[in-house]
Amino acid sequence: MINLIYKIRNPYIQPNLIGKLGILFFIKMEALKRNKERIISLKSAKKLILSLILVFVFEIFLFPMPTLASEAMEDSEVVQILSELAPQAISEPQPVILNHLPENNAWEVKSTALKVITAYNSEAGQCDDSPCITANGFNVCEHGVEDTIAANFLKFGTKVRIPELFGDRVFVVRDRMNTRFSNRVDIWMVEKQDAREFGVKLAKIEILP
Repeated sequence: MINLIYKIRNPYIQPNLIGKLGILFFIKMEALKRNKERIISLKSAKKLILSLILVFVFEIFLFPMPTLASEAMEDSEVVQILSELAPQAISEPQPVILNHLPENNAWEVKSTALKVITAYNSEAGQCDDSPCITANGFNVCEHGVEDTIAANFLKFGTKVRIPELFGDRVFVVRDRMNTRFSNRVDIWMVEKQDAREFGVKLAKIEILP
């Protein structure tokens, strides 16, 4: 009976000893009033009932406060941790400092032309008395790199590419041909056999600035 009354008044809280005593005392006082039995005075009984009600209210509503306070402290700690981590997670990217400029292998093409391409090497029969020295005084034998061409229609130092035959290799005009070959490009090669096998070709050249 006491449990039923307590659950009707507060169905979410289990009755404890003080609540049961309060309800039991309340029922007993009602019975005494009806029967006009007086163990204690009515005024004293009201004061006692009021005290029990205050104790009951204190237990129900104020005891959960420490739990709520601890939960609030835990929430504040979580917020503090997130606030400490936030600047690290949303940090601005650091600029990348390069010690040198990136190399740009792209060449602008000044002009193109279709030319006859041949090859030669440093032999007295193909050159003059100093076969390793070009017309502008460059020693191709010491240089040892096949990037020298002879062309009568271009200035010394002009850079040329022949993409159809040599891809992105850049040649430099350092030599001249016989005056009768005014429209030809002659490529210097280290080995005589390579120059002979190259033969005569027709290809587009790219003149670079």
